[in-house]
Amino acid sequence: QVQLVESGGGLVQTGGSLRLSCEASGPIRSINTMAWYRQAPGKQRELVATITSDGITNYVESVKGRFTISRDNPKNTLLQMNSLKSEDTGIYCCRATLTTPWGRSVENWGRGTQVTVSE
Repeated sequence: QVQLVESGGGLVQTGGSLRLSCEASGPIRSINTMAWYRQAPGKQRELVATITSDGITNYVESVKGRFTISRDNPKNTLLQMNSLKSEDTGIYCCRATLTTPWGRSVENWGRGTQVTVSE
């Protein structure tokens, strides 16, 4: 069974940095797109950043220039977050669209990691 596990969240002061990691495991032929989402208390989930298998990235406007999504290896995706603001606080989850060894396209989500930015 495919699993995604996030790590790297925590408590940081405004202006600080954190690096999140999303590790995929299980029967995977290839990962097509990895994405990071976040959900702040009382708000809807928001797409933060995506990266394709070709390395094409996309970001929500509010994090451009501060966050960087990258692939550490084919099964691990990083989200480097710099110049953090209080509004970046939330639960960060990764989502992968991938192909199984049997040629099936599936989507998987991780459980999330908490990021708290204090002023």
